[in-house]
Amino acid sequence: MMAHPFHIHGVHFEVLSRNGSAPGIRDQGLRDTVVAQEPIELLVKFTQPAVASPFMYHCHILEHEDNGMMGQFSVS
Repeated sequence: MMAHPFHIHGVHFEVLSRNGSAPGIRDQGLRDTVVAQEPIELLVKFTQPAVASPFMYHCHILEHEDNGMMGQFSVS
């Protein structure tokens, strides 16, 4: 599986686990992008009012972004 720099617009998050294991030193602290090559569990803190959604997420590899590796979600 290829590594993807995964980014969520407008929020910061913590990496809770990587492939079911505790995250390593490089995953500690608040982030807005994480390199994903395996399943990753994130804890996202939403501080914006609900009217600020939807939130955009995407891969930071431009060819992937251009080919649709992106989406959006709403939080209520």
